[in-house]
Amino acid sequence: MSVLVQATPFSTEVQQEILFADTFGAGLVTFTGYLRDFSEQGAIEALELEHYPGMTERVLEELGAAAAHRFGLRGWRIVHRYGRIQQQDPIVWVGVLADHRSEAFAGCQFIMDTLKTKAPFWKREYMCDGRVIWVRAKSEDSEREKSWQESGHE
Repeated sequence: MSVLVQATPFSTEVQQEILFADTFGAGLVTFTGYLRDFSEQGAIEALELEHYPGMTERVLEELGAAAAHRFGLRGWRIVHRYGRIQQQDPIVWVGVLADHRSEAFAGCQFIMDTLKTKAPFWKREYMCDGRVIWVRAKSEDSEREKSWQESGHE
């Protein structure tokens, strides 16, 4: 049960090993988010993420703890990058362990859906045509996070 926010690239295999070193469960679900080569604005060369140190880690810790409580997770880990990220580089990794697959899938999805709207990250896309664009929150991300707040969505 841990959070890591770092500028350097990470290995998904190493993250999974770290998660398993803490605990073991019958179901493991992971999600890795990579930088795409496109957005609604066009072709992307790179993405730059800024964060609020200390606050970011605290928000992610609270999110992981909430997921563990809600879904009975045996373990969880969240890794998120900041700084300049190139195409196809991993940005975020979430891993959860639970006794059953349904709880593991739900816990991982809950963390990702909530992270997208609650974690204090600010993003700038560096477009292939030279433009630099601040990324705005997407309404569908807010809707997904809100759906978790509605009763019975587990």
